[in-house]
Order: sequence, then C-alpha cells, then structure tokens
Amino acid sequence: MSEGRHRDIQPSWVAAGLMVLRARSWERLRFEVEYGLGHGTTSNAYLVQGDRTILINPPGASFTEIFLNRLEAQCPIGELDAVLLSHVSPNRVSTLKELMRLNPGLQVIVSNPAAQALEKLWQVEAQEAPIPPLDLKIIRTEESLDLGRGKVLQLLPTPIPRWPDGLCVLDEQTGWLLSDKFFAAHLCQDQIFDQGWTSFREDQRYYFDCVMAPQVRQVQTVLAKFSRLPIQGYAPSHGPLIRYGLHDLTAAYVSWSDRQLQQPQMVALLYASAYGSTATIAEAIAQGITKAGVRVEALNCEVESMDDIRRTLERCDGVVIGSPTLGGHAPTPIQTALGTILATVARDKPVGVFGSFGWSGEAIDLLESKLKDAGFRLAFEPIRVRFKPTTATLKICEESGTDLAQALQRQRRQVSRQSSSKLQDSETEATAQAVGRILGSLCVLTTQKEDVRSGMLASWVSQATFNPPGISVAVARDRAVESLLHQGDRFVLNVLGEDKNLAIQKHFLKPFSPGADRLEGIESSPSDQGHPILAEAIAWLECRVANRMECGDHWLVYAVVESGQVQDPEVRTAIHHRKSGSYY
Repeated sequence: MSEGRHRDIQPSWVAAGLMVLRARSWERLRFEVEYGLGHGTTSNAYLVQGDRTILINPPGASFTEIFLNRLEAQCPIGELDAVLLSHVSPNRVSTLKELMRLNPGLQVIVSNPAAQALEKLWQVEAQEAPIPPLDLKIIRTEESLDLGRGKVLQLLPTPIPRWPDGLCVLDEQTGWLLSDKFFAAHLCQDQIFDQGWTSFREDQRYYFDCVMAPQVRQVQTVLAKFSRLPIQGYAPSHGPLIRYGLHDLTAAYVSWSDRQLQQPQMVALLYASAYGSTATIAEAIAQGITKAGVRVEALNCEVESMDDIRRTLERCDGVVIGSPTLGGHAPTPIQTALGTILATVARDKPVGVFGSFGWSGEAIDLLESKLKDAGFRLAFEPIRVRFKPTTATLKICEESGTDLAQALQRQRRQVSRQSSSKLQDSETEATAQAVGRILGSLCVLTTQKEDVRSGMLASWVSQATFNPPGISVAVARDRAVESLLHQGDRFVLNVLGEDKNLAIQKHFLKPFSPGADRLEGIESSPSDQGHPILAEAIAWLECRVANRMECGDHWLVYAVVESGQVQDPEVRTAIHHRKSGSYY
C-alpha cells in the first residue's frame, strides 16, 4: 500500500461502452470476516453506455461525495437514464438517494426481492427528509435490456441465501459478465485486471470459503447458468476484473463447490438478519465449520420455503440458528423455523445459538431456552453480540463453529472404528506405526493480529530453504491459529528445549474455549513485529508466510525467516517421538 492512501475512485475503460469506477479502500476493513486477510478492497461500479446510459452498483455512504464528483466528470449525472442494483444494502442507499436528488427522473432496476427491501429502506429515509419517489423497474425473470447502438444487456436473477436479491448482468456486445459477488476478492491494487492472477488466488479462495462455501448448492445452480453464456470476462463487485485467469477461476469455483458437497457431514445454518450483523456472525460460524471439514448449508429463513428448510433439517448432522431481536422478539420466520427444528431434528444432534441485538437479546434467550427444554445439547455457549461484532467476537464465532464440527467428526470416527474389520485395523496400524517414526522438532507457534493472539504446539516443522532461510510447518485446517497464517502474515516459531517442555506441552494440549487467549499464563515478550516470544524457548524465529499449500486435512505453510535468536545454547532441541502416524 502506498503511504497516505486511504480511499479514492479509479475510473478505467474495460471495453467498448463499459467503464469501471473502482471505489478503493486501501486500509484493512473490520467487522466482516470476509475482510480478514487485511488487503483492503474495492467496490466496483460500472457505467454502461449506448444511446442510454446505466450506472450499475454505486458504492456505499463513505464514498458518496468523491464518487459523485468523479462520476460527474465521466458522465453528467443528469444524463443518466437508470441505476441498476445487483443487490440492496442499507449502506448503498445513501449514494442512491443523492443520485436521485441530482436526477429525480432516474429509474432504478432491481430484482423482485430487492424491490421489496429497497421500498422499506426508502420509507425510512423519507421520514428523515424529503426524497424523490422511487421509479422501479422490477426484474422477475431473465430478460434483455436494449440500450441502443448494439449495447444489449441480459439481466440474470441469481439468488443465493446470503443475497436472495442477486441480479447479474451480461453485456452481450463485449462478453463481460457483471457478476456481483461471484468471482470477487477483497483486494485493493492499482491494476484493474487480473494480470499475474496466481499471486492472489489465495484471496479469491478465502473469499469463496467465507461467502460462497455455506451456500454451494445454490452457487452450483448459478455456475450452471453462467456456463451457458458466452462470457469473455468477469466484472465482480470487489477486487480485480477477471480476464486472464477466467477459465482457471471458473474451474476453481466448480472444484471448490464439489469439494464442499463431498463432505460426509453437514450442518444446517438457519438465520435472519435485519441490519446485516446477524448474517456477519453466521458467516464467521460457517467459516469455522467448513475449515474443519464439515459442510454448511446456510438458509435465510426470510426467503427460504419451509419445505426446503424441513428437507435440509431432515438430513443434517447438526443445527445452528441465529436471530436478531426486533421489538423484544425473534422475527416470525425464525420462530417458525425453531418450531420445525423441534419437530424434525433428533435430540442427539448438536445445536448452536447466536444473534445480535441493540438494547436487549430476548430472541437469543428464546432460542436457547426452547432448545434446552426440548432436550438438545448446545455445542457452544450462545453467542450474543450487541450492535456490530468486533474482530475478537468474530474469532469466537469461528472457533465455536470449529468446536461443533470437531465434535461431529469425533462421533463419526468412533462409529467408523467400531465398524471396521480387524484386518483393516491391522494393516492401517502397521502403516501408521511406520509413519510415526518420522521425527520433528517440538515448537510452539505464536502470533498476534490486532487484539487477537493465538498459538499452538507444532512438531511437523522442517527447514525448507537455505536462501532465503525458510521453514515449512503443517497446520491442521481446524486449528484456531490457522486463520491468522495467510500469505503476508507473521508469526514466531518458539523452539522448545529437551527436559524443559512438559509444562508448555500440558498447557497447549488442554482444551480451550472459543476465543480464549492461548497464551494466558505463559511468560512471553513481544518481538519487533509484536508477536509473542516465549521465555522458556531455547531459540526463536520470526517468520513471514510466503506461501500455503492445501494438503488433505492440513495446510502446509512455507515461511521466510526474517530474524531469530538462540536464547539457551546449552540445551538441545526437544524432539517429538510418536508411536503412530495417525495422530500427534
């Protein structure tokens, strides 16, 4: 990031009659798990020009003034014919309101669910100050919009649970698909297109895991719709425009979706969200579940049919339900969904409860008490968030989801062991004993990001390169610290000494509650980069993550060593001896 850059607007022509205006946020955004990599983001608006001109997806309130100034320089606002919203958010209404004050005759093109949401928001805005009435063009099914001069747009409703009002647009003249949330990434750069796309594939994968993975059934339906279109590029709502890595990213979306659907266990995640906070919590919980190898099916109770909810509950292995508190109550769709859970789900399946509120949290209390009274076991303590979740709160949400997924996997492994034959057990154990003879140094990996710090015991560690000095460390997908070890993140590898590690081992092998400080009670001091160095370590290495590779149930992290020191040269490194390669 360049020094002093915070927010700006970057216009650029994409193709004939198609311009992007990227509202760039260079700094890390908070309170949304999908921004967790800290690489900033762009909010991409598009101008489509024929004989008529349409503005697609103006940015949110923080950009309103500078965006309108830049837009006026590209196309006088009074000459705009329409604004199209791929989805409606309260934040975006502020810019739309100012556009309509400058151009009262502006038509607004939205899907049917978006029209309902926008009309409610408009009523609230009208109570505060006079605003022009809405002139809505509602898209209920696929249709074409002819702007003249050969510029024809295909309007494609693309509903998924998180955005039931989704509306994508294909520019038939150029082949560019304005794909809204699909193929996006939270990444702020100077480059417009995806040159060198392999360098930010991790950002795209992280976005997919946070946003798309909990709704892969619906995502696959949308991907099938896209596959029938003559697409030459993706123009998403966030991040670079996809031209060079088009086919590879498409294949990756298909592969990532298939991998989710192949998971043998599934958690139903039911929620409603009045202002977005409950949905943000749901995404964090879903991320914790999916990273541990359990599939999530997210269901927005405000738009899903009760039949679909019932069918999902009938085949789930666990349930998580979340609600806002509105007027001291849970919304009616949540109360109906709760009744379906009580009537459908077996009592031996784990459940979870979460929600957000402004002044009270009666909806969360209702969900908790009804489920407990019915005999359900809560997999984690109910998550109560007042107003917006913080970074620390989102970490608690993620780890709560992971705890639930790990409990399900333990149950499945136990059943599997009981049903396997003695011959298979014998053959498997022989291999596991041989793998267990591979030794590794006993270390503690520690890191801190903002107000969240974490650590884990690590023995799958090896030097990987001489120049630059580098190490590799295997990190299980369901480790709490895993989400803090993406490309560019830093950590300290604390090497433990022989006969000086029992207390440290005991500390890190104990169970931790979601969001707990793994280093509480352990003497440490901060490194130059602010990461914990353990007082009992005989040596430490401060490292920067350079690359990650997905390997089965672990991530193999390659990190460059930036500094280090031996603290106790007389003590030999502790070695972790194992009897089996099936467990640590």
